[in-house]
Amino acid sequence: MAHAAPRSRGPVGRAGTTDLLSGRAHRAAKVAVPVLTGLVYGYWAAANRRDAGPVTGSNLLFGFLTALAFALAFMALLALAPKLRREMHAVLWAAFSGIAVGFLFNQAAGSVLRSTALGLAVAAGVFGVMFYRFYTHEDATGHPTG
Repeated sequence: MAHAAPRSRGPVGRAGTTDLLSGRAHRAAKVAVPVLTGLVYGYWAAANRRDAGPVTGSNLLFGFLTALAFALAFMALLALAPKLRREMHAVLWAAFSGIAVGFLFNQAAGSVLRSTALGLAVAAGVFGVMFYRFYTHEDATGHPTG
């Protein structure tokens, strides 16, 4: 007599994967991850801008405003991008990544042309990776396959 395969005990997510976190944890992560990432990004931008000089009030303000802008843009991207087709989804991630890297490089006293070139190179790489990922995991309308 053949035995059936054991069933997973956790809730089942997309494409039969087991989801280890609760819905509440996912909702909290949608806010916590962009906020924490934004704080790291803001600190990094402020540190690049002050170039090992003293920490000033304007430097702190710059860091917090940069963190706020980054976190809000990240949250908007997480909310909007999955509703788009895979091509535009990949374009949004590429633009976000390229702008973020180019801005950081510019704050480290990089020239505008070099910052732009680096941002475009990062955006091209991110677009390629994200498009491949979405192309292989979604249908043309953006719904998961599997």
